[in-house]
Amino acid sequence: MPISEAEPLLLVAGLTAGYGKLRVLHGVDMTVGRGELVAILGPNGAGKSTLLCTIAGLLPKQAGRVVFDGRDLAGLGAKDTVRLGIGHVIQDHRIFTHLSVQDNLLLAGYDLPRAAHLARIEEVYALFPEIAAKRNQFGAALSGGQQQMLAVAQGVVRRPRLLMLDEPSAGLSPVLVDRVLAVAAALRADGASVLLVEQAVQKSLTFADRVYAMAGGRIVLEAAAAEPDLPQRLKQAYFGQAAA
Repeated sequence: MPISEAEPLLLVAGLTAGYGKLRVLHGVDMTVGRGELVAILGPNGAGKSTLLCTIAGLLPKQAGRVVFDGRDLAGLGAKDTVRLGIGHVIQDHRIFTHLSVQDNLLLAGYDLPRAAHLARIEEVYALFPEIAAKRNQFGAALSGGQQQMLAVAQGVVRRPRLLMLDEPSAGLSPVLVDRVLAVAAALRADGASVLLVEQAVQKSLTFADRVYAMAGGRIVLEAAAAEPDLPQRLKQAYFGQAAA
């Protein structure tokens, strides 16, 4: 996938956002191509989660543009972006613990045709057999890692055109991290685009096509994930020794 693309699925230009008077994002520019897996890396507090929340419509932008498949998302909320085909798996196990695994997945696609929805749930169970075995148990009965897999499954079951994953590896064993990232890669192979926020740098580079590094609410590096010197460049970028 080339560094730039004429008609990206997602275009973010000059994006500024924050919480009240606290500005977190400072003129972020980035793209995600069609069928591309893009990783956003950076230290805690870099603005990665804020970026995803703003794209998803959970947080209003203060300036700039977010364009999805040629449509400006100005004025649209989270419900609107979901209907357009943007899936957002929020960090920290945002599942309904008082509902069963099956009901969590049913609720995630409440507006889908029932037959297609049930078929997709079975596909998700095939990807995550640990939660398939507990489909009738309450979310509260799951381990932290199983809750994280269920959160990812909630995003996958809708088959979004763009799936945004915010640190999906949190709380997972190395084997399960590989599985979640393999699922993301499979979605890409099936034509979807994936925007992945991660702390697991080496694993992200294995699966991603391109990488953005963030620090201080700004993009400080963009590169192809296969570049051999990228880990060292990332370290330099985090410490302010490289600029976008």
